[in-house]
Amino acid sequence: MRTVIRFPVPVSIYARASAVGGTESDGPLGALFDFHDETDRFGADTWEQSEESLSRTVLNLALARAGESQDAIDLLFAGDLQNQCVASSGGCAAAGIPYCGLYGACSTSGEGLLLASLALSASPALSRAAVVTTSHNAAAERQFRLPLEYGGQRSPTAQWTATAGGAFLLCHASEPFSPPSAPRITACLPGAALDSGVTDGANMGAAMAPAAADTILRYFSLSGESPSDFDRIVTGDLGAEGSALLLELLRENGLDLQGRHRDCGVLLFDPLKTDVHAGGSGCGCSASVLASLFLPALERGELNRILFLATGALMSPSCLLQGESIRGIAPLVVLESGKTGGEK
Repeated sequence: MRTVIRFPVPVSIYARASAVGGTESDGPLGALFDFHDETDRFGADTWEQSEESLSRTVLNLALARAGESQDAIDLLFAGDLQNQCVASSGGCAAAGIPYCGLYGACSTSGEGLLLASLALSASPALSRAAVVTTSHNAAAERQFRLPLEYGGQRSPTAQWTATAGGAFLLCHASEPFSPPSAPRITACLPGAALDSGVTDGANMGAAMAPAAADTILRYFSLSGESPSDFDRIVTGDLGAEGSALLLELLRENGLDLQGRHRDCGVLLFDPLKTDVHAGGSGCGCSASVLASLFLPALERGELNRILFLATGALMSPSCLLQGESIRGIAPLVVLESGKTGGEK
């Protein structure tokens, strides 16, 4: 991408919601989530159906917060970790909203926000769009590794797929129904799929960190801005391993985030209470943390500007068995507080 995409009319996130499982609700952010299910079942019989129910639940929570029906939404961008994104399509199918299925692995929340913003900005015929992303630990383990019942050992660099989801309702910031304090997306920068040669499926942080560094460096080079222009630079799902590598890569390129960096995979769990090894991951990790922690801080005016990069490891179990490496990606959106107008 040769330039940062700036929106002449900012895109407002006028409603958001989060929902998590039992382990996530016991973490440091537990009191901030809108809904949790200690059983991780969300009223369903199988883990795959549980994620469908989670997707449906978090979308309905966001609609209820906005006081709107499903018919109000013109376009839905949704994704998950299951094959062919069946959790999001199945979970949201009853809503009857025109649906664009997304797969960006753990970067899906950022990808969804970016694409929904582009769609709203490109077409005045669109009034409202929704973004929904979820992940479920038990469903993801069965698909990408081994069922939980197998009891396989995890390496120290492995991350814990979050049972979590986030939903976001977007519109033009000029719409009269958008609250004045609603956070705004003012710019975006698509990520590039970057292959750094990592072949260890238990170290996704190492595969994603170079992609996050690439997007951050490109953004500051193209925008002329610096880390000091942002209160927080938030990555999704790098975990402890990937976060340390990201900061090292940026320092090697002359960029110091000066304590501004936060990672959703690190924030979601307390490693002293829950053995999640290197931290959280999954589509729902960054989505739930953004919806429960960072967007409310922007709404209250406690934070002014955030650089948000959801990070994804584009991996296939079959390809890993064939010796292929994992590509990372990190789409970026600029979030500003509507309460303060994004002014420094």
